[in-house]
Amino acid sequence: MSQPDAEFPGGGDSTATARYQANSRNIVIAYLLWFFLGFLGVHRFYLGRVFSGVVMLAFWAMGTGLAFILIGWLFLIPWGIWWFLDLFLIPGMVRAENNAVVDRIEGRR
Repeated sequence: MSQPDAEFPGGGDSTATARYQANSRNIVIAYLLWFFLGFLGVHRFYLGRVFSGVVMLAFWAMGTGLAFILIGWLFLIPWGIWWFLDLFLIPGMVRAENNAVVDRIEGRR
């Protein structure tokens, strides 16, 4: 997994480089968030995927809240599979978010 370049990928001036460095996402931070706070979907919020972060948080909250009457496991099992799969999806999400940062800096979006 490659780390984001220290310089703005499209070349350019120091302002573009500074904006890229300030707004790009780091894969190590994403994995740390996944490991320690992933059950809340915090890594998805960090990577700009707010809707799926809210859904993941809701699955966890409903699952833990209803686990005592066994219905909660209908939420916790898919949540656990999703959390595990994010282990493999994080590099692509980081790459996509950093590409979106480049697009915003270059004015393409």
